[in-house]
Amino acid sequence: MFAVIETGGKQYKVSEGLILDIEKLEVELASTVTFDKVLLYYNGKDTQIGAPHLEGVKVSATVLNQHKDDKKIVFKMKKKTGYKRTRGHRQQLTTIKIQGISA
Repeated sequence: MFAVIETGGKQYKVSEGLILDIEKLEVELASTVTFDKVLLYYNGKDTQIGAPHLEGVKVSATVLNQHKDDKKIVFKMKKKTGYKRTRGHRQQLTTIKIQGISA
């Protein structure tokens, strides 16, 4: 059994017990989060596809950690003019563990 959820402008394929990093959510540690924007649900026999979201299907998860990702370097350069810019970015992430998928 798995589902595809949408959060933070991205889509994730999730199943029960999966631990993953998603865009930062403004929630407390060890709290439960429910995702209701489910795009696809597969239970082993039937596949349900939402248009755009499924009604009555929810994914629940527990928040494990709030942290920053590794630094990504953004380097811009134009030849012959001496223009160089280096910037870094660290994305804020939330680590969650999928507890269950209810249909």
